[in-house]
Amino acid sequence: MQWPVSRAVHPDPVFLQMLQETIAEIASTIAAFEPVYLLAAAEHHAAIRRTVSSGVELWDIPTEDLWARDSGPLFAFNPSGDRVVSHIRFNGWGGKQVHRHDGQIASLVAERLGAPVIESGLTGEAGGVEHDGHGLLMAHESSWVNANRNPGLDRGEIEARLLAAYGAERCIWSPGVRGQDITDYHIDSLARFTGPGQVLINLPDAPDPADPFHRAARETHEALVGAGLDVETILEPAQRRIDDIDFVASYVNYYVCNGAAIAAQFGDPRADALARDALSRHYPGRELVMLDVDALGEIGGGIHCATQQIPAL
Repeated sequence: MQWPVSRAVHPDPVFLQMLQETIAEIASTIAAFEPVYLLAAAEHHAAIRRTVSSGVELWDIPTEDLWARDSGPLFAFNPSGDRVVSHIRFNGWGGKQVHRHDGQIASLVAERLGAPVIESGLTGEAGGVEHDGHGLLMAHESSWVNANRNPGLDRGEIEARLLAAYGAERCIWSPGVRGQDITDYHIDSLARFTGPGQVLINLPDAPDPADPFHRAARETHEALVGAGLDVETILEPAQRRIDDIDFVASYVNYYVCNGAAIAAQFGDPRADALARDALSRHYPGRELVMLDVDALGEIGGGIHCATQQIPAL
């Protein structure tokens, strides 16, 4: 995970503190189940140490923002069984945000762990693609086939490089939405694989035909169903603590750790309960912990966006 510190990115000091408190809570929650490495420049460690549990280890790697899913390393195993970083270069979501430190995080983590870096030939973010662990990817074209990340590459070339980076065999694409949010509509806040051929998708409770994200969500749903996948829908909450049209209220932007799944709740008793039921069915035998992470939703993300798993050797 990454500690947010940049006032260029988060100019309001009160809100930045809220983000830091949210990251500290997520990190400490996950640390009850598995080790957590929280990246931050050494000058911040004393203050962070007072906010996180003893299971959170602090690494001296400078950061700007908190989105470890996107700027952090993507891990894989090579044919010999060695852990490597399958590197997709981060450029601030197509040059939309400062990333002097965040653009270096993947290589610095790889160096610390002694993991070789295998270049994918792609620029983008791991939040923009989902992998079922059995050879299948899904992604929105808007996050990849985009001149702000991969100029000069067509979808076929990008797909070939993604498949190689993830060790996958096939990708299901849908159009997505360009230019309406910083990520160009990452798929991990809409749909997630929960197993081979199984998908949970988070759809609006009352779709607006004029909303490009609602239209794109339906297109993605149709593409996944048309591909023969088992797709279950979780509706977005009708009631929210934050009443903002840009607020991301995604139940599927969760993190699966050893023995648990860490997900968001939004203060809608009915929708929160239905999401809990769906997640519990898809992850039997794991404890389900639901947190208030509204601060992340206000800036367009969630728990999955703020975490990046490291496979054990």
